[in-house]
Amino acid sequence: MNLSRNFSLQELIKSDTAIRMDIDNNPNADQIEKLKALCENILQPVRDHFGRVKITSGFRSEKLCLAIGSSVNSQHARAEAADFECIGVDNAELADWIYKNLEPDQLILEFYKPGEPNSGWIHCSWIPEGRRAQFLHAFKSEGKTKYKPVIGKAKDIV
Repeated sequence: MNLSRNFSLQELIKSDTAIRMDIDNNPNADQIEKLKALCENILQPVRDHFGRVKITSGFRSEKLCLAIGSSVNSQHARAEAADFECIGVDNAELADWIYKNLEPDQLILEFYKPGEPNSGWIHCSWIPEGRRAQFLHAFKSEGKTKYKPVIGKAKDIV
């Protein structure tokens, strides 16, 4: 099933952990509609601009969230978010483009290290109303994940 011109449902639900642990990771009809909106408003425009988009995590059932140590309240479990990269594109450049050109709910440049263009990944969510327009950088400090707002451009984070 296609969710947009270049994205399939299979891409957004594939999980090695779900396969290995025999966890059903199939979304319901409402969740599929949310995945279509995510593709149409975030992933397809990114694909159209940058080329190939590698989805590393899309929809996660509640059972899968628990299995990987994530929250059942994650936007992944609500079919509103995906983690991804574009091969050959600096993740900070990708994040800056998304923030400038699209209308994400939450955009997180996760575990990016300045000077290492392929480090980390992008987490991006989309909802139809009440978008927070958050642009954050996730990083480890003292063994914990911390978040700080990106002010200016992601390429300028330190």
